[in-house]
Amino acid sequence: MTVQSLLQQYNIPVPRYTSYPTVPYWKEAIDAEQWKSVFSEQFIKGNRTKGISLYLHLPFCESLCTFCGCNKKITTNHGVENEYIDALLKEWQMYLALMDEPPVIREIHLGGGTPTFFSPDNLRRLLTKILDSAVIHEAHDFGLEGHPNNTTAQHLQTLYDLGFRRVSYGVQDIDPEVQRIINRIQPFERVVAATETARKIGYTSVNFDLVYGLPRQSVTSMQQTLQQCITLKPDRVAFYSYAHVPWTSKGQRLFDENDLPGADLKMQLYVLGKELFAQNGYMDIGMDHFSLPNDDLTIAFKENRLHRNFMGYTTQQSAIMIGLGVSSISDTGNAFSQNEKTIHDYYDAINSNRLAVVKGYFLSDEDLAFKRYILDMSCTGQVIFREQDAELLAEYTMPELKKLEDNKLVIITNTGVTATETGRHFIRNICSAFDLYLQRSKATGEQKKFSKAI
Repeated sequence: MTVQSLLQQYNIPVPRYTSYPTVPYWKEAIDAEQWKSVFSEQFIKGNRTKGISLYLHLPFCESLCTFCGCNKKITTNHGVENEYIDALLKEWQMYLALMDEPPVIREIHLGGGTPTFFSPDNLRRLLTKILDSAVIHEAHDFGLEGHPNNTTAQHLQTLYDLGFRRVSYGVQDIDPEVQRIINRIQPFERVVAATETARKIGYTSVNFDLVYGLPRQSVTSMQQTLQQCITLKPDRVAFYSYAHVPWTSKGQRLFDENDLPGADLKMQLYVLGKELFAQNGYMDIGMDHFSLPNDDLTIAFKENRLHRNFMGYTTQQSAIMIGLGVSSISDTGNAFSQNEKTIHDYYDAINSNRLAVVKGYFLSDEDLAFKRYILDMSCTGQVIFREQDAELLAEYTMPELKKLEDNKLVIITNTGVTATETGRHFIRNICSAFDLYLQRSKATGEQKKFSKAI
């Protein structure tokens, strides 16, 4: 069976596995006191050896990109910056109170929204307060998401001076017609300037986010976008499938769905991207991520040190991830929590001196075991079975793995399973075999909504 026909067969709704259990299976209410207790316990166990990661959600954007599924707030009023930063710092103080010593920070990621909506001075104020209350790990990795239209040299220099060395630019697509319909007008010259400025300042990892499956995309336009971007040699590329989820992202209702590429065309766009990246020396890390041979992500992949969390693939094996800000997600390793999703509710919680956690999940021993399987498959392409999980694996996982083996996507042995070279194209599908929530829901017919694999 050809890769093309396999792609069509496996282009089904499956999670992206930035967590397990995946968010749709979390509880709609979480016990905040239990969350604080679990957090403190896990911090004591993991801070000294592994440190923590910080995700800061900066939600403001000056205009709406209609394809975007992120939690954002559209405004041109920059007077909102200080109030939001004050709330983030107050939330940080609440977490510091749960720690028995200053945290060791290994990783910081500024996401959004548009982090560079905030002025350089305000970003400096926010980050200086956080960094002054912590220990910075010598192998730290600090990165931000940047918009080529408004990421200035002052933004980049300010963050560089604070230890940032990685910037990911939301390029999405270069074609003017696609940009017009998704309301993301961004001439390629801006991308060139933003890339060159970052490298001149000293950023060692300049990355691009590209999206396939957007309205009005064609093979010709996608090829031009990819070839133009590759001329700039981004160190990493996240080549995401556009997830059409208008039931959660109302902005996606603002364009005609008839403009979206059909399944066959979207498949062609995906295959085109993978081929062009391979031809230009990029390593396929898995789950839509590509990186150059000398990039830290590629090296970690080859050395089996890759990790995956809500920020995607990372080289940092931190024990805890704290999410600050509206809708942010935190992870202690054995529990997840998510903050309030509206700025009003987030402010209400923080101003009332309580954590803004509202949704989450406390993992059972079964969850932890199968979370490990999914992490191992997504990061290394192989899994070693545990004897104590034999019954569950036999009932739910092995039937799915055998179907994958029939299509030569995995190799099953007595002790584990390994993705084949072809199977690396289908990591999300292979991971789903270990997703007990997904497999059990098939029997009940109560399946959650997910975007398609491609």
